[in-house]
Amino acid sequence: MREHLRHYIDGQWVESRGGTRHEVINPATEEACTAITLGTAADVDAAVAAARAAFPAFARTSIEERLALLDRIAEAYKARMDDMAAAISEEMGAPIGFAMLAQAPTGLGQFKSSQRALKGFRWEEEVQGARIVHEAIGVVGMITPWNWPINQIAAKVAPCIAAGNTMILKPSEECPTNAVILAEIMAAAGVPAGVFNLVQGDGAGVGAAIAAHPGIDMVSFTGSTRAGVAVAQAAAPTVKRVHQELGGKGPNLVLPGADIEQHLGSVLAGVLGNSGQTCIAPTRLIVQQDQKAAVEAFAGKLFADTPVGDPAEAGRHIGPVVNKTQFDRIQALIRSALDEGATLIQGGTGMPDNVDRGYYVRPTVLSDVTPGMRIFREETFGPVATISTYGTLDEGIALANDTEYGLSAAVTGDPAAARAVVGRLRAGLVAVNTWSPAADAPFGGYKRSGNGREAGVYGLRDFLEVKSIIGC
Repeated sequence: MREHLRHYIDGQWVESRGGTRHEVINPATEEACTAITLGTAADVDAAVAAARAAFPAFARTSIEERLALLDRIAEAYKARMDDMAAAISEEMGAPIGFAMLAQAPTGLGQFKSSQRALKGFRWEEEVQGARIVHEAIGVVGMITPWNWPINQIAAKVAPCIAAGNTMILKPSEECPTNAVILAEIMAAAGVPAGVFNLVQGDGAGVGAAIAAHPGIDMVSFTGSTRAGVAVAQAAAPTVKRVHQELGGKGPNLVLPGADIEQHLGSVLAGVLGNSGQTCIAPTRLIVQQDQKAAVEAFAGKLFADTPVGDPAEAGRHIGPVVNKTQFDRIQALIRSALDEGATLIQGGTGMPDNVDRGYYVRPTVLSDVTPGMRIFREETFGPVATISTYGTLDEGIALANDTEYGLSAAVTGDPAAARAVVGRLRAGLVAVNTWSPAADAPFGGYKRSGNGREAGVYGLRDFLEVKSIIGC
């Protein structure tokens, strides 16, 4: 079992000030694989002090210096790609092939995206006789999740480096080693002491301390809407900027007459990939009544043909979900749907037949799901798709928008026909015949899915202040 019992503060690995040991459970084996120390408010105080001391000098670095630093980080990251993938696979259950091809590279992609944004960013402009400038915001606290761990970490760290901010990171205690590797990468790349600080911990301890800390100028949070509300409430007394990417319940609006065989599979891949643990997974299939049977048959076969297996082994299978709490929640949602009248097309409750331990979920398709059911409303975060039907296209659009979330939406069908629909879907990302975002495009949601953007130029802007200068 690996042990990472110290925090990274002011360029050094230091002992926690009163923290407690925490063991991370491998979701495939249900055995401990990593130990960390859950930090304390005193650890956060130390990290904030280091970040505040480092900020004035780092904020004054030139664009060229920060571009060179991002380049060194990227090169050091490439050298640790295998380590990053292995840690993510073991701690959160992503199959090793998926971790190598999808999970680990996303972090590098975020650093390259911020580098491109920094190269072309317009730092000054004239508006009606005023000089408008962008400046580093200060010390940024970051709280990140376990499902795409290094992607969500890098989506915050990279623009902070580009902007000239300093930072304190609290990664998920469910998947902490990738953050330790990143701290080692930052050290190898020559990031100045105090610019990047890592405090391991849980939400109630370190997360709450970061959100409330008066020495932190901005908190950037990715996670559930429930936790996001708590972060915003804790941050309110200090009036710091709160930047959030929260939950989702993505619809997949299947247009009338859509070519199911040609287009639906590429969209449903977003429900199965990462064992469904993706906030933009298009889990709610909204289908015209005439194509219901065809969609049921196609989705049912696709999910039935999706193997489930050991994440340590190579193959096209999906792995377990991250922990028992998540497994139990998914099981409860499937049971609730069946109790409320949904029709089981494929999968169902219980573990797949080929495994006898681990938090594996049967790839599941449920039909006849209506807006009054829990599973239509609540984020499932597992390999579960639901099918709901509409009569007219207007009714389908209304069903797609019938959610408190607005992170993403997908459209399946003729792209020419989709052009008349995409503007009517209330979501920050709308993908046609696919489900994933573009590298440098802004990522974030409407409604209760958040209030900020990440990636590219828009992500860089969200980590900057704007100043008006008059008279000089």
